[in-house]
Amino acid sequence: MTEIIGALAEIDPGYDALFCDLWGCLHDGVRAFPEAVAALEAFRGGGGTVVLLTNSPRPAGDVARQLDLLGAPRSCWDLIVSSGDAAQAAMAAGQFGRRVFHIGPERDLVFFRDAEGRPIDVERVPLEEAEGIVCTGLFDDMSETPDDYRAIILYGKTKGLKLLCANPDIVVDVGERRIYCAGAIAQAYAAAGGRSYYFGKPHPPIYSLARRKLVERLGREVPPEEILCVGDGIGTDILGAMGEALDALFVTGGLAAGETGTTASAGPDPAKLAACLEAARLAPLFAMAFLR
Repeated sequence: MTEIIGALAEIDPGYDALFCDLWGCLHDGVRAFPEAVAALEAFRGGGGTVVLLTNSPRPAGDVARQLDLLGAPRSCWDLIVSSGDAAQAAMAAGQFGRRVFHIGPERDLVFFRDAEGRPIDVERVPLEEAEGIVCTGLFDDMSETPDDYRAIILYGKTKGLKLLCANPDIVVDVGERRIYCAGAIAQAYAAAGGRSYYFGKPHPPIYSLARRKLVERLGREVPPEEILCVGDGIGTDILGAMGEALDALFVTGGLAAGETGTTASAGPDPAKLAACLEAARLAPLFAMAFLR
């Protein structure tokens, strides 16, 4: 049975580390949420470690700079582990060839540089010359949908090109607007018969990377029962946590606000929450309207 709580402090102490999602929990793509910032700062103040676990296709350093611009102070987190970090390592190892076609906006070109800003030994080429496809997002996520990529998907699938998905999210909310992410392209590619590979939530690579980074930070292992995963994505954050046998806190006021009856002033509705979780066949330990 999922317990509905009002604040993170209701279950703290009890966990040594948080694996906390960003979009929908800490910010909405436009601004950081003050109550979420305060909750994470309080958790750290009690001796806990906050790992921001994000499906952003950008490396951790670039995510940190983005958070600065959104008003999320560095006092509310210890580490950032991104899908971009995990996917970038696979690309750099040549798992998708050395000549790749990039699907994504110009702002994601940082994905093709290492932490020191040096170009990775992978060349971006036209689709007809590519050995693989790297998808970090849509070219224009404010106006396009996966339907706009039918020709690319058909060509790539026919040529047997593997697709690296740097962000498994299907959609995110930017302020009041919902936009498609790289996961939507990868989903369409797989549905067409192509091979899509994922490195972010809910898939294991990002959790393995997070655990390694946590050990490097603390100098010791953190037992699974002392890690709490926080997120608003039922098919990414919650599914991933349960797949890793980690406790989960479902933030219902993000992507699932409509399904769970969560509004700015109330929710989640217990009956709607139960129906949402039953449909997903998932049972997080806790649920709350917004991270606070």
